[in-house]
Amino acid sequence: MSSASLSLSRDDRPILIAALFILVILVAGTVYTFARFGSAPLLSPTYLLQQLQIGAFLGIVSAGMMMVILIAQIDLSVPWTLAAAAMMATSVGGPLAIPVGLGVGLLVGLINGIGVAYLRVPSMIFTLGVNAVMRGLMVAHTGGYAPQTAATDLMRMLAGDRTLGIPNALFVWAAVSVLVAIMLQRTALGRYVYAIGNKEAAAYLAGVDTRRITVVCFVLCGVAAALAGVLLAGYSTKAYQGMGDAYLLPSIAAVVIGGTNILGGRGRYLGTLIGVVLIVLLNSVLSIMDMPEAGRQVIYGLVIIFMLLVYGRGERVTS
Repeated sequence: MSSASLSLSRDDRPILIAALFILVILVAGTVYTFARFGSAPLLSPTYLLQQLQIGAFLGIVSAGMMMVILIAQIDLSVPWTLAAAAMMATSVGGPLAIPVGLGVGLLVGLINGIGVAYLRVPSMIFTLGVNAVMRGLMVAHTGGYAPQTAATDLMRMLAGDRTLGIPNALFVWAAVSVLVAIMLQRTALGRYVYAIGNKEAAAYLAGVDTRRITVVCFVLCGVAAALAGVLLAGYSTKAYQGMGDAYLLPSIAAVVIGGTNILGGRGRYLGTLIGVVLIVLLNSVLSIMDMPEAGRQVIYGLVIIFMLLVYGRGERVTS
């Protein structure tokens, strides 16, 4: 009983800390905005819903990123997978727009999975190379200019419209969240993912098809990035060059802040959700403070480094 309680508290501690930081950000941001502008937009339900609508794209990317981090891998092809899916969806248009966009993510994820699982190339190197390839293909596709295409009505409805006052993008994010949470907690795939993250060799000896599971995780990450790209194009009404660049570091930061071990094998999806909310609110406060994008990237990087140090120390103490 006591060991189970200790294990639970260890898994929940990062989530509780992240939730506490959310409260700190809300209080600090409210005090700052009230002192500067005489109002407190962070406490407005309308403003919070708008920020969460924008955060839904990051949340979907983070859900996919969590899948590969749980198996002790990383996917650096997310930026141009997202952009390529958006560009191809708007280029095709019509009823095939969304299926084509998701198909791009599936194909990129499949290539990444095969490269990592079967060719045994380190994921950091292979996915970075795939990202460069996707960037080159899209530059060739558009001629280096902004695509002269527009999002379909369905894409705009899913990303920009509201139902009962709630942005539709939040419903899509909620559906993705439910699927990922059930998959990780209630299915054999989830058990295999955690097993591979803890020790791939041991999982293989136990009969787990580690290569197939690795491919599945990269495919899910690619499809999640593509879905976010399709929605982002709908929200912006068009696709544009480099639209996915702003989602790589924040998605990794959200997963790590939520308590998922960057070395794999441990983490809860609830933590990733809270991590996304924290990043969204932090980004909102930094925007109000006129923090440049370079400064935000520095902050995300420092957060990741700090959490890596915490996990590294925790692992040494445990061992």
